[in-house]
Amino acid sequence: MENTNNGSNTTTKKKSKLCEICNVSRPVLKRPKTGEMICKECFYTVFEDEIHHTIISNNLFKRGDRVAIGASGGKDSTVLAEIMTLLNKKYDYGLDLFLLSIDEGITGYRDDSLETVKRNQEQYQIPLKILSYKELYNWTMDDIVKEIGLKGNCTFCGVFRRQALDRGAVMLKANKIVTGHNADDIAETVLMNLLRGDIPRLQRCVNIITGSEGALPRSKPFKYTYQKEIVMYAYFKKLDYFSTECIYAPNAYRGHARDFLKDLEAVRPSIIIDIIHSAENFHFREENKMPVQRNCIQCGYICSNDICMACDLLKNLNSGLAKVKLSINLKRGKDNNNNNNNNNNNNNNNNNNDNNNNNNNNNNNNNNNNNNNNNNNNNNNNNNNNNTLKLESTSTTTTTTTTTVSN
Repeated sequence: MENTNNGSNTTTKKKSKLCEICNVSRPVLKRPKTGEMICKECFYTVFEDEIHHTIISNNLFKRGDRVAIGASGGKDSTVLAEIMTLLNKKYDYGLDLFLLSIDEGITGYRDDSLETVKRNQEQYQIPLKILSYKELYNWTMDDIVKEIGLKGNCTFCGVFRRQALDRGAVMLKANKIVTGHNADDIAETVLMNLLRGDIPRLQRCVNIITGSEGALPRSKPFKYTYQKEIVMYAYFKKLDYFSTECIYAPNAYRGHARDFLKDLEAVRPSIIIDIIHSAENFHFREENKMPVQRNCIQCGYICSNDICMACDLLKNLNSGLAKVKLSINLKRGKDNNNNNNNNNNNNNNNNNNDNNNNNNNNNNNNNNNNNNNNNNNNNNNNNNNNNTLKLESTSTTTTTTTTTVSN
């Protein structure tokens, strides 16, 4: 009997160490999204199938589309190029794929990552287009940082990069752009927009397709894909990617949201998908409408104002006012905070004055009550004294009368 039990326990242990999907191979990872222990081959299958399902269920593409893949050489864009190439062949999407890279002009970072992109172009046999900030704006990010410093430089880079991707896609005659934004990125963006109170961006940041009102819609096939799984896929597939972080990124506001999200994920592993699903179900007031899209009167780029943000930033750079403008914006932010603090202080002072007045009134009332009580007591004492005097007087009179009679 004992031997039988030991044998069954051993069998149970062996079964528990097998992949939870195929029950054949040994597991190599635990999926962050589901908690499943799965083998390498099953991981490839579910990873690719989930992205295929996302593409099909959201109608991201149609046959004949010319799709520009935003390629930075990092893990996300490299896995995106791998997946798009693989699924396009496996499921016969009928897409014309292109790699589109933007050279921001960051020495020691972008120049090295572009070498990775060039190797990817050879591996996947996809046409590559590299477009630089210098070519488009006559500025590099290194030049911009020298001009304005490390505060606010990510604003310039993000705005210029978005426009550069669109311009590059037009040069490739592409009608759609795909980017490697993953579930972690989108959850971080939701938190950032919540913390900043940016309602217009909060309304659209979880959309899997943005810019659909223009000529170049952008889609995010990795919307529901965890960053950890992207890293594991690149690792197991031995993909060639560049892993160094941008030298200017540590000063970015996004870093705070990322750290906060990681702390939340340690407590609740499903928090990333939970945040995305929550944001998808946000309901906004009718007065919080999306800005009306129009074309910039200077460059023709799609924007929500007469002049797009890229042209406005570029104007400030060329006039030497970029740093001044940033300082003014920072000062406005501080002034708003100070005003809020002053209002809070005034409210506290008013509350203190009201409390003091109430206390004084209470003290006065108490003093008046005490005085009245004292007066009443004095009156009572006087009355008692008068009564005593009357009694004494009466006693004296009685005594005198008695004496007279005796005589």
